[in-house]
Amino acid sequence: MKRDGTRPKNGAALTHFDEGGNARMVDVGDKEITERIAVARATVTMQAATLKLIRDKKAKKGDVLAVAQLAGIMAAKKTPDLIPLCHPLSLSSVDVKLSLAPRRKAVDIEATCKLKGRTGVEMEALTAAAVAALTVYDMCKAVDRGMVISEVKLLHKSGGKSGTWDA
Repeated sequence: MKRDGTRPKNGAALTHFDEGGNARMVDVGDKEITERIAVARATVTMQAATLKLIRDKKAKKGDVLAVAQLAGIMAAKKTPDLIPLCHPLSLSSVDVKLSLAPRRKAVDIEATCKLKGRTGVEMEALTAAAVAALTVYDMCKAVDRGMVISEVKLLHKSGGKSGTWDA
């Protein structure tokens, strides 16, 4: 239910609000423990010269892809510290892959998070992808402030009562 008492267009109730419209952390205590997987992506588009610096590992701050990968992994683990109503989760796996896309002058980021638990890992995967993208920006902003972070989105989620969803 929305704060104004109405339901979203798809008919589903918003779970992070109580009957009075107040924010709440969802009680997942009675949910079944299942394997849950989420995959998210982000893209950072830049000047060709910036992409070349990344490819050649010549950025002044160091190996952009390695640092961004580590930042994404760390971010997934810190998601409940950043997103107020997220549950602290015991992640079993976080995988962040960065790849160069020279034709589009972009770095593509894909983050996969897994666990066996009572709630999904979508926010952890999205946070990992977004923070990895922000790290690419931070490490290259001295040479290219016009970089664009885009397409931060969920690609896949599986597990739990709602099953599998693919973009």
